[in-house]
Amino acid sequence: MTKPQLPAPPALPELPATGSLWRTEQLHSAGLNSRAIAVLVRHHELVRLRYGCYIRATLWERQKPSVRSKQLILAHAHGTRTTSDGAFVYSHISAARLHGLFVWNADNAIHVLLRTRPSSGRLGKDVRGHTRAFTEADVVAIRRLRVTSLERTVVDCALMLDYRRSLIIMDNALGQGANPALMRAMADGIPGRRGVKNLRRVLENADPRSESAGETLTRELLQRLKIPMPEIQFEVTSRAGRHRMDFAWKARKIALEFDGKTKYFDYAPTDEVLYQERQRENALTEEGWMFLRLKWQDLFNEGEFKDRILAALRRRPEPRAC
Repeated sequence: MTKPQLPAPPALPELPATGSLWRTEQLHSAGLNSRAIAVLVRHHELVRLRYGCYIRATLWERQKPSVRSKQLILAHAHGTRTTSDGAFVYSHISAARLHGLFVWNADNAIHVLLRTRPSSGRLGKDVRGHTRAFTEADVVAIRRLRVTSLERTVVDCALMLDYRRSLIIMDNALGQGANPALMRAMADGIPGRRGVKNLRRVLENADPRSESAGETLTRELLQRLKIPMPEIQFEVTSRAGRHRMDFAWKARKIALEFDGKTKYFDYAPTDEVLYQERQRENALTEEGWMFLRLKWQDLFNEGEFKDRILAALRRRPEPRAC
């Protein structure tokens, strides 16, 4: 006795052939009603980024975390195109992301700067509104979006975030060419404001030579634990070529390298890069250099971090002057 054949499952509604980011009304215009949109979301063909804005799932799934954070900002801009007069400016963490700055340990809320405080609930649950006064000199265009300038962005972040997250953003911004004198003038213009002490401290301790958030956090930890400071981005030549160390105690021939870029910042060195790096390290080891390597978790076990560094410094005291 043959089993009765089950009816074929209904075909899924089809997404528009072109485009990847749509407002609800755009999907409706393409023939997809609210039920069809819900079916596509349920079957992971469509991803709801925020109220009234959707993205093609295949695009969303292949994006890296840092790209997704920017995509959420673009979704906000796309979703508000027909509901806003465009008077707001992307600011704080959102502006930092649009400027391509390192953002560590922050959520994906959308930050906007407004002339006046909006009524409750107008902005949406995923949006944070700020009203510190600004002029058009504080505004630049990035991807056709109105965004706070690099300097204004860093200042706003330092007024809002804690010291370490602010320092990461400041280091990176200085490396991109941000003007420290302009930011100091901004700090002088808001005496007594909440967060201004943090801003001044960050300006005092920032270093544009840090090439990753991990390097900034390593430097901050060395300073806070009162460990003798190494040279930063120290260059040395060996038979295998030039090598730039994240940190180095030159006289002791101790190098400190941060290896945790991959997990947090989408940086994945190729096999060839890793091979060349290992060749240079082997050549420097032959010349007497000792390498200490750090991972992200090492930065949050401060007692072990300090013991490890001090033990290496004790094993290799500075040579006595002749």
